[in-house]
Amino acid sequence: MTAPSRHRRGIAATAVLLGGVLTLSGCGLFGGDGDGGSGSDAKSEMSEKNESVARIKVASKDGSDGASINTGGNVTVSKGKLTQVDMRTAKDDTVVEGSISEDGKSWKPKEQLERATQYKLTATAKDGEGRKAVENSAFTTVSPDNSFIGTYAGEDGQTVGAGMPVSINFDKEITDKKAVQSAIKVSSSSGQEVVGHWFDGKRLDFRPEEYWKAGSKVTVDLNLDGVKGAEGITGVQDKTFHFNVGRQQVSTVDVKNATMTVVRDGEKIKSIPISAGSKKNPTYNGKMVISEKHKETRMDGQTVGFGRKGAEGYDIPDVPHAMRLSTSGTFIHGNYWGAPFGTGNTSHGCVGLKDTKGAGSTSTDGGWFYENSMIGDIVEVKGSPDKTIQPNNGLNGWNMDWEQWKAGSAV
Repeated sequence: MTAPSRHRRGIAATAVLLGGVLTLSGCGLFGGDGDGGSGSDAKSEMSEKNESVARIKVASKDGSDGASINTGGNVTVSKGKLTQVDMRTAKDDTVVEGSISEDGKSWKPKEQLERATQYKLTATAKDGEGRKAVENSAFTTVSPDNSFIGTYAGEDGQTVGAGMPVSINFDKEITDKKAVQSAIKVSSSSGQEVVGHWFDGKRLDFRPEEYWKAGSKVTVDLNLDGVKGAEGITGVQDKTFHFNVGRQQVSTVDVKNATMTVVRDGEKIKSIPISAGSKKNPTYNGKMVISEKHKETRMDGQTVGFGRKGAEGYDIPDVPHAMRLSTSGTFIHGNYWGAPFGTGNTSHGCVGLKDTKGAGSTSTDGGWFYENSMIGDIVEVKGSPDKTIQPNNGLNGWNMDWEQWKAGSAV
């Protein structure tokens, strides 16, 4: 009986000893003073030494949607330099061309990204020790349904007359007018104060109190990228454009005397006999800006409510030297089919000048005026029995006084 008892005590002692060993081993695994802790720290230090300190940032977070088409693909790096950026469309793997900056700190696409398109991007960089860093991102750009753009009525770099407003038409209804207007900056080298006016939720025009000064340069900054225009609608434009004011030409139509006087930069240069609208179809009064020029154009009475046949109807396929004055169809144009120029008014509301068929001559009144007019010149009609043209019928906001104009600003 004694031997078995000693045997059991021996087993118990062994168990205690083993327990002590197990306990010590456990402490060593979890960072105690044993050999196991020293090995872990060494591995951690080596990992840190091999890790690149370069930090790559892609403008659009991985998995995001509604990314900017202007800046969504931009890549930057700190504490290193970019060595390669590969960007492609997710659908068909089309490569997006771009370039790394000279200092190696940034990359951006060569062209504006497409809307409603998914892209995938991989950027690689190295730090000062040559250690490599990689960043990936897949994102989708904003869709047309959730974005808006503004279209300017003229062309970038164009030389225009002194009446040309900055007229911007939006493709979506804008409800946050203050945010949108605040993101558009219009300035003139003349130093004139420029104020915006909303005609409705889709049209915003800018102009000074008086016509632009001759020789001035007007610059427009559209900083609309990411600007909220309405619920669920953001802007996608980030662009700058300008136009140059060539001169100040105002041609005044005296309906009662059937004449037009052309004044350029304060000097009278020509008096022209005209034929304005008849008593039944009078020409609008007011200041009208030339918005289009056509050497020849078709004028179809059906498009403006007169029809093609009958006493009031007409359809002329080759009207010479035509220039638009209103959206509703008012033109100043050449007339070869006959009218009592200088003695009467017989048109359907346009201002007619004597001309020849084919628009081949510049010596006729119609040809001369066409050659001596530019987009943005002003034609002011006085003495007509009709009302004054509405400011939003064409580029004709000059028919609104300055206080009224400023009252339509959202800022």
